[in-house]
Amino acid sequence: MVSVNEKAMEIVEDMMDWSDELKVKALELKNGGKVIDCGINVDGGYEAGLMFTEICMGGFGACSMSVHKVDEIPLAFIDVTTDHPAISCLGAQKAGWRISVDKYFAMGSGPARALALKPKKTFERIKYEDDYDHAIIALESNQLPDEKVIGVIAEACHVEPENVVAVVAPTASIVGSVQVSGRVVETAIFKLNELGYDTTKIVSGTGTAPIAPVVKDDLKAMGSTNDSVIYYGSVFLTIRGFDEEKFKQVPSSTSKDYGKPFYKTFKDAGYDFFKIDANVFAPAEITVNDLETGKTYHAGHLNGEVIRESYGISGI
Repeated sequence: MVSVNEKAMEIVEDMMDWSDELKVKALELKNGGKVIDCGINVDGGYEAGLMFTEICMGGFGACSMSVHKVDEIPLAFIDVTTDHPAISCLGAQKAGWRISVDKYFAMGSGPARALALKPKKTFERIKYEDDYDHAIIALESNQLPDEKVIGVIAEACHVEPENVVAVVAPTASIVGSVQVSGRVVETAIFKLNELGYDTTKIVSGTGTAPIAPVVKDDLKAMGSTNDSVIYYGSVFLTIRGFDEEKFKQVPSSTSKDYGKPFYKTFKDAGYDFFKIDANVFAPAEITVNDLETGKTYHAGHLNGEVIRESYGISGI
């Protein structure tokens, strides 16, 4: 069985070795835990964002960047590819671990989840768990974790604190913007899993989404980064076994909360996530190629109008 933590550790070591060039900062805590600041007290950058995304995917995803136009406006895009969709997306990248220790809070994703089995039901569905002596966790937060936080993560992952590495970036940062758009394939896999589709039937996946410009507010950044996928994320999956009823429900446009920037939806919901239709957290469009029949299907559409409003792009 492949190990998402072992594979991600290779990228982590490169990030630490090239920290100056990547504009990140590696720290060692008193209990031996390692923290890599990718955007709190440092600038970070696109290359660090790509590596952060690949770490989130347990090393079983490849990322690159390009520039495409949204309604004649050139924007940075991330391209993501994986040949281990269920493991890399659900077994690692999914933000399925809420880290809450005293006053510290972060959404945890990455390969450490496969050691702690957070949440257990997900790993039972894909029949996967990792067994490695290092835990690599990605934290979306505007605070760096301390020794106590690292200790809690270590205990849940059944490793020593000195064998924990946390890569951290706030939403409102270059790395934050890159890694959220880098979840474009994951959102499709996640939604199919929620719809009851056996995601181990997905052979390969690739996708692209614009990278939201950085705004100086984590709450607004959460909105614009989510909009990148919701309104302009495109996914192509190669599968074995097509289920029309499930796949046609994947695009975000099937949600009752589709149609306006996410920040506005969140504000209208009184900043209560539980009042928002979870179906909106999905790519704008999906195409699937079924290897069993040789047929290809498409659903959904792109929406540049909402992207322009969400990003607040002004002419000069």
